[in-house]
Amino acid sequence: MQIKVLGPLSADVNGVSIVPTAGKPRQLLALLASYPGRVVPVPTLMEEVWGTDMPQSAMTTLQTYILQLRRRLGTAMGPDAPGNAKEVLATRHGGYLLQIPPASVDVYRYEELVAAGQASLDACEDERAATLFRDALAMWQGPALVDVRVGPILEIEVMRLEESRVVTVERRIDADLRLGRHTEVIAELTDLIARHPQHEGLHSQAMVAMYRSGRQATALDVYRRLRVRLIEDLGVEPAPQLQRLHQAMLAVDPALDVASGPRRSSTFDLYTA
Repeated sequence: MQIKVLGPLSADVNGVSIVPTAGKPRQLLALLASYPGRVVPVPTLMEEVWGTDMPQSAMTTLQTYILQLRRRLGTAMGPDAPGNAKEVLATRHGGYLLQIPPASVDVYRYEELVAAGQASLDACEDERAATLFRDALAMWQGPALVDVRVGPILEIEVMRLEESRVVTVERRIDADLRLGRHTEVIAELTDLIARHPQHEGLHSQAMVAMYRSGRQATALDVYRRLRVRLIEDLGVEPAPQLQRLHQAMLAVDPALDVASGPRRSSTFDLYTA
């Protein structure tokens, strides 16, 4: 079985899709796929599908949805499969689990690549880090579970994955900035700070990229607009390291140059006290 959640939900067995068309069974499959090889308790499954407005028939209906998933699974496995659908979508005391290795789900490979990229970044292997982060990000085919109506449990998982995606983009850009690719990332960063208007890390990267590309005034304007937004929306000033980055640009600090800056620092932490 191969399952993808980094984009539309996809689950194939022997090249045959087992993804239901009905919304609630899709939710169940997506939730079970988020915890491969682990028991998901019945109350958790019910909360995902119905929230706090649970019908009296919830248990019976849940069992019907599981039966539907097993039928699709059994059809895809075929009559000559060594196991059966009940062994793959298994019942355990208090819940159900997808009896598949974590590597069957695309998130597993994505997180492997991210971890390897971070290790390379920490070791100052910037080219390798940038490549690994790019490979990880290439696995995304759109927002996580974009075609699944998510309830309260899946919503948390989707938020976790989307936050991981932004952090991975930020780390990849750090590697690119270390490699002197400041001009190449300006357009991407301009788009990112428009979509994440309060993200200080991305704004610091945009400032550094523009400054190193000879656009000091534009870099300072990025800071000014962020500061106004943070004060008006949240009532806070930018983080101290961002304020120090701003002052360094005003002072034309040579540490901002790609050749002399500290290699192990992320862009956001260039001026951490």
